[in-house]
Amino acid sequence: MKRSMISNVKIGEMNRIQGFVENLRNKRTMAFLVIRDASGSMQVTVEKGKNEALDAAVDQLTVESVVTVEGQAVANEYVKLGGVEILPESIRIESLAEPLPITKDAAIDSRLDYRWIDLRSPKNLLIFKTQTALVAALREYLLSQDYLEIHTPKLIGAASESGADVFELKYFDRKAYLSQSPQFYKQMAMAAGFDRIFEVGPVFRAEKSYTNKHATEFTGFDVELSYIDSFRDVMDEEARLLQYALQKVSDKYGEEIKRLYDKPVVVPTLPFPVMKLQDVYAELEKRYGYTCEESEKNDLTTEAEHLCAKLSMDMFGHEFLFVTDYGPEKRAFYHMRDENGNPLGYDLIWRGTEITTGAQREHRYEPLRRQADEKGLGEDVKFYMDFFRYGCPPHGGFGLGVDRLTMLIFGLSIKEAEFIFRGPNRVTP
Repeated sequence: MKRSMISNVKIGEMNRIQGFVENLRNKRTMAFLVIRDASGSMQVTVEKGKNEALDAAVDQLTVESVVTVEGQAVANEYVKLGGVEILPESIRIESLAEPLPITKDAAIDSRLDYRWIDLRSPKNLLIFKTQTALVAALREYLLSQDYLEIHTPKLIGAASESGADVFELKYFDRKAYLSQSPQFYKQMAMAAGFDRIFEVGPVFRAEKSYTNKHATEFTGFDVELSYIDSFRDVMDEEARLLQYALQKVSDKYGEEIKRLYDKPVVVPTLPFPVMKLQDVYAELEKRYGYTCEESEKNDLTTEAEHLCAKLSMDMFGHEFLFVTDYGPEKRAFYHMRDENGNPLGYDLIWRGTEITTGAQREHRYEPLRRQADEKGLGEDVKFYMDFFRYGCPPHGGFGLGVDRLTMLIFGLSIKEAEFIFRGPNRVTP
C-alpha cells in the first residue's frame, strides 16, 4: 500500500500513514496515539484485547518513536484533530525513541544542541515551509524578468570585500578563503554580457558578532543587473521583487503565521519610501529625541536602525525604508561615487533591521582602480580589476539574507530562523 500524507487521508478507505508518535495515551482497554508527519497530525485509536500484535506494539511505544500504521480512516465528531481517526489493522515500529533530552521550553542554546529534535514541532516546520515559498517566489519573479541563475565559487583566492572578516584555509600549497559574498563574480557576469543574474548560496563572515541577527554562515540571495541609469533603478527592482515574494508568502502561509506567531505578513505597497541618511537623523532627533555623536552619522547606528521601524510607520505608514547618501568611509570600494565623492548606494531597512546594502557599481577601470588603492587593496583585487579592462556595462545590484528575511517575517532571532545556526561559538551539530 502506498503511503498517504496525513493531510491526504481518505475517509472510508484503507490508508497507510507514517510519522512520529506525538502523543500516547495507553489505557487498560483503549490506546490513543497521535501520529505526526510533515503535513499534519492524526489520531490512531486502538481497542485493546482484539489484536495481540497491535497491543504488543502499543505497549512498546514511546513518544517520538517512528511508526507505520495501516488502517481504515473513519469520521468521528469527538476527535479534535479534524474529526477523523484511523482504526489500525497493523502498527509497525520503525524506530523506538529514547527519552528526549530537551523540552520545547528549553533555552535556545540547549535546543540547538539537539536541533533535529527541536525542529519537529509544527511551529518550527512552518518556518521552513515559509522560507521555501519565499525563495521560490524570489526566483519566480526574477526568472519572469529574464534573469539567469548562476552559481559562483565559494573557495576564492582573495577576500571579496576586504582583508578582514574572512575564513582562511589551506588550499594545497597556498592560502584560500571562504567567500564573504559572490560580489566579484556577480560583476564578472556583467562584464561577460549576462545582463541580469541572481544567485542563492552560502555566505561566510568571520565576524565575532553575538547579536540576534548575525551568523558566521548564512544563505544569501544576490542580484545584479546591467544597463541601469542610476542606483534608484536597483532600488525599484528590489522593491518589486520583495512585494512579489511577500504577496506569495502571505497568500500561502499568512493565516498560519498569524495564528502560530501572531505576526501579520504585510505585503508592501510601491514605491517604498526613501530618505537621506542625514534626514533620518534629523527626524529621529525631532520626533523621538534620539541623538548620537557627529562622527557616527556617516552610517546608521544600531539604535537608529531600530528606530527606523517606528519612523517609517509614523511618516509613511510603511514597514520598509530606503536610506541613501551614506558617507564613503563605510561603503565598499566598488560603489560608484558622484562628483562630490559620495557613494551611489543605499541600505534597505525592514522592521528596524538592515536587510540590504545595494548600489550602482563603478564599471570604469580607472576610477575603480583609484578607489581600490584608497582602501589599500592593491594586489588583493588585481584579478577582479581585470574584469573592467575590456569593456563593462553600467550595472548595480544588492544582496538579501534569506535567513534574516525569515527571521523578520516571524519575529525570531537568527538562531531560530536558520535551519542550522553557525556562530562564533557554534560549529555543531
